[in-house]
Amino acid sequence: MKKMIYLLCLSMAVASLQGCAAGKSGDSSDAAVSQAEAEDEEDFFDTDNDEADEEEDFKEGEEAQPKANATFGKPDKSFVEEVIEPEEESGEEASDSEKEASDSEKEAPDAEGNEGADNEDSVVFEKLSDGKEVQNKVPIPHGGSNGVKLSNGQIDVFGLDNTAIGWGMGPDKDEFNRPITALQYQQEYKDYNVDFIIPEKDPANEKTIDLTFDEGYENGFTASILDTLKAHSAKAVFFLTKPYAQGNPELVQRMIDEGHILGNHTVNHPSDGMQAHDLAYQTNEVVEMNDYIRDNFNYQMCLFRYPTGKFSKQSLAIVSNCGYRSVFWSFAYADWDRNNQPDPAEALAKVESSLHPGAIYLLHAVSQTNATILNDFLTFIEDQGYTYGDYYSTLN
Repeated sequence: MKKMIYLLCLSMAVASLQGCAAGKSGDSSDAAVSQAEAEDEEDFFDTDNDEADEEEDFKEGEEAQPKANATFGKPDKSFVEEVIEPEEESGEEASDSEKEASDSEKEAPDAEGNEGADNEDSVVFEKLSDGKEVQNKVPIPHGGSNGVKLSNGQIDVFGLDNTAIGWGMGPDKDEFNRPITALQYQQEYKDYNVDFIIPEKDPANEKTIDLTFDEGYENGFTASILDTLKAHSAKAVFFLTKPYAQGNPELVQRMIDEGHILGNHTVNHPSDGMQAHDLAYQTNEVVEMNDYIRDNFNYQMCLFRYPTGKFSKQSLAIVSNCGYRSVFWSFAYADWDRNNQPDPAEALAKVESSLHPGAIYLLHAVSQTNATILNDFLTFIEDQGYTYGDYYSTLN
């Protein structure tokens, strides 16, 4: 009897071991499939280097009536419901586990013996109720002297309206030639750290404009634009995408060296708008670009421009929480299609007739017309008694 019991137990043990082996094999197969899927997803988000596709993606700034009816992306309910919001800081002493986490995040001195967090991304893990974690990267403080780091108050993004709003201005102007819609939007969204126009307190006498250029890809005109700006001692904001910065480091460094401001125009320039994507994607679009410029040019950006001008209240809050101020525009025109450039004389008349106090001009640097008329336009600005703004001076 004992021998039979022994043989039965031995048989059961062998069967159990075979089942474990099969399970491990299945786990390995599943992991391989997951890895393949992750690689496919990564390939999907690779930047398309075809200039024709890029040119199509970088269309923005159309002057049209605002569109607030379309809904591209609702908040991810599963993400929203499961995230446990971080507790507010208190004067209580941190627990041992919190101290250990804090110590693990401290960076070792770099090769030159400098301490700080500028060489790596900071990472925040938000615990979920099911025990999983969502990694949410946020910009870390910049220790250099280039650029500005904003300290925006955090806005609760959960529950905010994510209806897509397409920015475009109607024809109505006030007595100072300022677009009425820009003034209305400036008032409506002022709590989200955003500018559609610079609201001058005394527009009759405070005649300042801000020049901004969007850089999705290089078309051979940026150097000429920089030459013209330098000749007029005019400073501008250049909103860059990550592919542009990667492909044109000399031009980016020249912008910095000549006193211009670098702005964040995302990594992938999503043509369906930031708000069409989940919270993690939107955050990464801001932060990955932020970190690339910080790490490669020792420059901290703080100004953000929305691809195609589409936004939502929730997306404005996300950008603000990343330490940025969103910059739209109070003038733009169809200058982005390099194969259908505006007539220079007509374009010059258009940009001149739209001059107004507190103007934020959106111009695309891929435009040959813009490069051609820029000198005459800047001369006109100066003749009208306007000065070029330093956008940093507008920040709180």
